[in-house]
Amino acid sequence: MADEKSKRLLSLDVFRGMTIAGMILVNNPGTWSDIYPPLRHAEWHGCTFTDLIFPFFLFIVGVAINLSLSKRKERGDNQIKLMMQILRRGATLILLGLIMAGFPHYDLSEIRIPGVLQRIGVVYIIASLIFLKTAVKTQAIIAGFLLIGYWAAMALIPVPGVGYANFEIGKNLASWLDSIVLKGHMWKATNTWDPEGFLSTIPAIATSLLGVITGKWLSAGKDKTLTTVWLLIAGLILATLGYLWSAVFPLNKNIWTSSYVLYTGGLALCFLGFSYWFIDVLGYKKWAKPFEVYGMNAITVFFLSGMVGRIMGLIKLSGADGQEIGLQRYLFENLFLSWLQPINASLAWAVTYIIIWLGLMWILYAKKIFIKV
Repeated sequence: MADEKSKRLLSLDVFRGMTIAGMILVNNPGTWSDIYPPLRHAEWHGCTFTDLIFPFFLFIVGVAINLSLSKRKERGDNQIKLMMQILRRGATLILLGLIMAGFPHYDLSEIRIPGVLQRIGVVYIIASLIFLKTAVKTQAIIAGFLLIGYWAAMALIPVPGVGYANFEIGKNLASWLDSIVLKGHMWKATNTWDPEGFLSTIPAIATSLLGVITGKWLSAGKDKTLTTVWLLIAGLILATLGYLWSAVFPLNKNIWTSSYVLYTGGLALCFLGFSYWFIDVLGYKKWAKPFEVYGMNAITVFFLSGMVGRIMGLIKLSGADGQEIGLQRYLFENLFLSWLQPINASLAWAVTYIIIWLGLMWILYAKKIFIKV
């Protein structure tokens, strides 16, 4: 999913790196019982800092799709070859997600099928194929159709067993479909619905298509100042429309509501606009180096940091009370909780984890090793 070198935008790499660092931050607290509110997902309706991270990444995927495939599309490269490459990349992401989901036991009877990497893979495939086969106007129409169609389905179709259409936790149409299609293979915290479930992946495609359309603007060769202004204006308009729509279709990451797509897509446009202005236009780059390092091996660091986190939970040591605890808990209690308040210790662990992985990714960066999916 990396953009071609000739069209690579440093601001996009930095944005990607910030997003991945944010993922690692919110996914690896010292303890889940003590977390600052912005670093938690909204319990149901609403949108916290944490709820911005995943849609930002899917938006970035869309931008990268355009920048990486546009030249090949324009010069008429073999479509079958391109589609096979897209399918291979998407399938690799899905496979990596399943490896993470099943580790270490891989019980196929209950392995979680959906997940973050799985959704990225599915969205990447569909958004890429739409980009290859359509013009930008058609892409915008498809995105609008997906959002309006999803809203209509969720708001108007009565849920079997419930009797009415709703956006309630565990009772909505998306949850019902998950319970049918993904029965026994959902997120263990619920077992009745999944935050990366089947139906809610449809509007997630629209999130990526917003990025695809943005990539068209960025690659159009227009005046950079004018491009920045339009990124910010479009972002403010989309975020406002999403906020207004949330009055009847609430912002909700778990069911990826259409208002959430517009709101987070608008904020992503604004964030990219500011990054583009400061980094690619004004040339303020030195401060962004750590995020560039993260952004150049984004999937690699996300996958490895998640796997190592799980491994640390499996390695058992004797705690202060003589009972066995995981290596992560042991290190957290002895290195952070012993001298910090629990909530600050939890944050300090997460920040330290980010710094450690930054060091490891910097080694790859220095050796020009960029692992592409």
